[in-house]
Amino acid sequence: MDLNFTPEEQQFRDDIRHWVRQNLPAHIAHKVQHGLRLSRDDMQAWARILGKKGWLGYGWPQEFGGPGWNAVQRHLFEEECALAGAPRIVPFGPVMVAPVIMAFGNQAQQERFLPGIASGEVWWSQGYSEPGSGSDLASLKCRAERQGDKYIVNGQKTWTTLGQYGEWIFCLVRTSNEGKPQTGISFLLIDMKSPGVSVRPIRLLDGEYEVNEVWFDKVEVPAENLIGEENQGWTYAKFLLSHERTNIADVNRAKRELERLKRIAKTEGLWDDLRFRDQIALLEVDIVALEMLVLRVLSAMNSGKNALDIAGLLKIRGSEIQQRYTELMMLAAGPFALPLIAEAMDAGWQGDQPFPGGALHCAPLASNYLNMRKTTIYGGSNEVQRNIVAQTLLG
Repeated sequence: MDLNFTPEEQQFRDDIRHWVRQNLPAHIAHKVQHGLRLSRDDMQAWARILGKKGWLGYGWPQEFGGPGWNAVQRHLFEEECALAGAPRIVPFGPVMVAPVIMAFGNQAQQERFLPGIASGEVWWSQGYSEPGSGSDLASLKCRAERQGDKYIVNGQKTWTTLGQYGEWIFCLVRTSNEGKPQTGISFLLIDMKSPGVSVRPIRLLDGEYEVNEVWFDKVEVPAENLIGEENQGWTYAKFLLSHERTNIADVNRAKRELERLKRIAKTEGLWDDLRFRDQIALLEVDIVALEMLVLRVLSAMNSGKNALDIAGLLKIRGSEIQQRYTELMMLAAGPFALPLIAEAMDAGWQGDQPFPGGALHCAPLASNYLNMRKTTIYGGSNEVQRNIVAQTLLG
């Protein structure tokens, strides 16, 4: 197993680095590098830039309009984007539902939905979790009843990330109560502008409305929006969740945020505190270990071997690392990390001006810390993921 990049791969990295730095808007990179709030326009602008280049679907095969990159090239692209300060690609369209449409959708669905995802023009949301159906997703109750050439959908989804911006939502819905719970679930694509769809924001600890409740009240959905076969949605959901859990690990963002943590520690005079530097060193070791695990998977894939089935393990370690670096940033900033003035942020203040007695780099730390408390829960809680890993290893 060789974890070193070849000269061709290094050249690919250089080409990506040059293009990203030439095309990433400076004001967006500034926000990302300093942990400031990104607007919908910021995220959509970068998505469209990538879409115009043909790189928003960077993991797509050429037959569906993607660049056809191998696993190593995809990793290098993600890394260079993260280090340059590019926003994370909102994954619900290009990373999550698109592969499902490619693998299980028919040609008409592929021709209808994939172009809007690839261009960054259409914003997708994910409709999985419900009240009481999160980690136990098979217990979902949102109902879709077939009536002729359409489904009538009634029910609720919750914790729908950025659902306030959604134009389409892919949903797991119950179409049968017979047999095991997993056997009665279908995968449905729903236009969020349809009559009967309502979105209600949920205010989180960080003061933001990042997640939402989505309600369906007698929503009519054309039967042609069913992906694959009725009652086979659980199979498609498991396929999608492997993409989500690997994406949550996000080792490249961790590398970028590690450098930000070091900058904060130096600015706040903690770099000479050996005990605090010990904590940074331990974090860096874990990030390197996570990266080595990712590279092992890439090496296996690149050599034609079966990649390790470690999506759950990547999710566990990646999410815990995200919580640790935001916690260390809070500790480094001390009381200056605490202020969270939602009204000021709503008025447009993004930490561009230091508050009295405080520091610019501390302004968003409280929000980031509180927001990252969720990472060990969504995408399948870490407790459940540990059970899956244990079953895989021990049988």
